[in-house]
Amino acid sequence: MEQTEFSRQYLDQMGVDQTGGLWETDPEFMQRFANFAFDEVAHQAAPLDRRTRFLAILASLIGCQGLDAYRETLPAALRCGLTPVEVKETVYQAAAYLGFGRVLPFLYAANDVLRAAGVPLPLEGQATTTRETRLAAGNQAQVDIFGEGMRGFQDSGPEETRHINRWLAANCFGDYYTRRGLNCREREMITFCFLAAQGGCEPQLISHTRGNLNLGNDRAFLIRVVSQCLPYIGYPRSLNALRCIDEASR
Repeated sequence: MEQTEFSRQYLDQMGVDQTGGLWETDPEFMQRFANFAFDEVAHQAAPLDRRTRFLAILASLIGCQGLDAYRETLPAALRCGLTPVEVKETVYQAAAYLGFGRVLPFLYAANDVLRAAGVPLPLEGQATTTRETRLAAGNQAQVDIFGEGMRGFQDSGPEETRHINRWLAANCFGDYYTRRGLNCREREMITFCFLAAQGGCEPQLISHTRGNLNLGNDRAFLIRVVSQCLPYIGYPRSLNALRCIDEASR
């Protein structure tokens, strides 16, 4: 099967070397994958603008622990419009949904790629909350995303687990969702990608799908996001994500 001209040009624009590495050792596989991911998916079916597409793909690669693919994709993402701040904010927020143990390699990888691109580190801080304000600001973010029923969530639930609800408001939402660099709609989209890509989080994925819908990331948009991430996370998790979109849309 010949590589399509569109996929070849797309990869050229991304700065991808199509001669060495897997292109040399596994040419038939790479041609078919390129035709699918960079023509059929990126161009023909349910496309997104390139910046949004790469934001979703990077979040999905973190979610599915695709470290090597993340390293290869990040330079292209920077060439296609993502800023270093947006890249770092995506990695930081992933810590709340995957845990530090699974996110740490991606933080190192992002730093390596950014330094290679000549980006001075550390980047300018993006925090807007303090130790004193993060809980209230985080709960307000929960209300903004999920509705008024989340008001005071940090004080709800059985006493023995109430501290988890407090951490969820103060840490997950107060420490991350309140940061500059990505807006709330973008943060909910990458959370959707983290959850869809790692699998086994369907109850949370349904909840965050509803959060996306509440913020204006409608059903059609989320289906486009899943479509663009499918080559990187596979069919089972993509189909599960579509089922969660159906459930949340009812």
